[in-house]
Amino acid sequence: MSDVPFLPLGQINARFADELKAAAARVIDSGWYVLGDELAAFEREFADYCGVACAVGVGNGLDALSLILRAYKQLGMLHDGDEVIVPANTFIASFLAISQNGLVPVPVEPDPQTFNLDPQRAGAAIGRRTRAIMAVHLYGQLADMDALGELARRHGLLLIEDAAQAHGALDAQGRRAGAFGDAAAFSFFPTKNLGALGDAGAVVTDDAQLAACVAAQRNYGSVEKYVHPQQGLNSRLDEMQAALLRVKLRYLDSDTAVRRRVAARYRAGLRHPQILVPSTPEEGRHVWHLFVVRCRLRASLQRHLRARGIQTQVHYPTAPHRQPAYASLRALSLPVTERLQDEVLSLPMGPTLGDADIDRVIAACASFDGSA
Repeated sequence: MSDVPFLPLGQINARFADELKAAAARVIDSGWYVLGDELAAFEREFADYCGVACAVGVGNGLDALSLILRAYKQLGMLHDGDEVIVPANTFIASFLAISQNGLVPVPVEPDPQTFNLDPQRAGAAIGRRTRAIMAVHLYGQLADMDALGELARRHGLLLIEDAAQAHGALDAQGRRAGAFGDAAAFSFFPTKNLGALGDAGAVVTDDAQLAACVAAQRNYGSVEKYVHPQQGLNSRLDEMQAALLRVKLRYLDSDTAVRRRVAARYRAGLRHPQILVPSTPEEGRHVWHLFVVRCRLRASLQRHLRARGIQTQVHYPTAPHRQPAYASLRALSLPVTERLQDEVLSLPMGPTLGDADIDRVIAACASFDGSA
């Protein structure tokens, strides 16, 4: 019997093969491959999808985060040494974007139920150098943006969304990820819910001045050829990826509906006392980029599932403050984050996961004897 794959990208993209090939051919035939009509069209379409005024395509998700902060520095709203509150429980890119811009990451513990930034702890971490909060919508579930938005307004802070895993995630009023903060960063890495066939990212915002600054920064600091009023870099979402993303954007909501159905099956079927399923206060709004369970015997559970042909991954085994790259933060005590990094396990999840495979995952988890 073949494995239950974690995320079969070839199978996922094969569903759109003819449309993707037609889009690629259109770009090839156009003779224009950077900063052209495909990118402009995707930027309009993605901004409309998110419910914001502006989208700026960039090279990848890390650049999207970094360029937001870089642009705020260019606009005089952030300065070297300013502090940015960031979830301790996140991928390292959230930290890298901050430190790459001469800013200081202040890691804050998550809510252990949602894995997202805890607003109360975030409030307690605000100091005299705090200038921004970076909210990460981890695994596809919105952070508590009402509470974080109120916190940011009360203290005069920028609110930035790391929405790399949350394309289309909704709140109770139907607002989508990217429409809550001052600006938001998206990744279109191939494994994302809206994934390119290579690296790609975007910044979205209602702030036209910020969008213009990001657009200049991504293109060597230039809006006019060979005129460079700013020191920028090269981080442009190319025409090929933009054209491919335009195809896949049309299917994002239907793919999300499948992910939600898979998650509902898992949540109903996983009943093992040692396997904790994720909780969501907003059923039907989470986009389930990942389905992450917790188990104190994670290594044993992962071996057990592997032996039964179930592919799994760990997101993430080592928190940023425990990475060698952030040795200066190693002394921090962040017990919730550290416990999560020892317990989380991601089960297969995606828009091509069929009922038979879901049943296999549930049965394999049920047969775990709970021993080390």
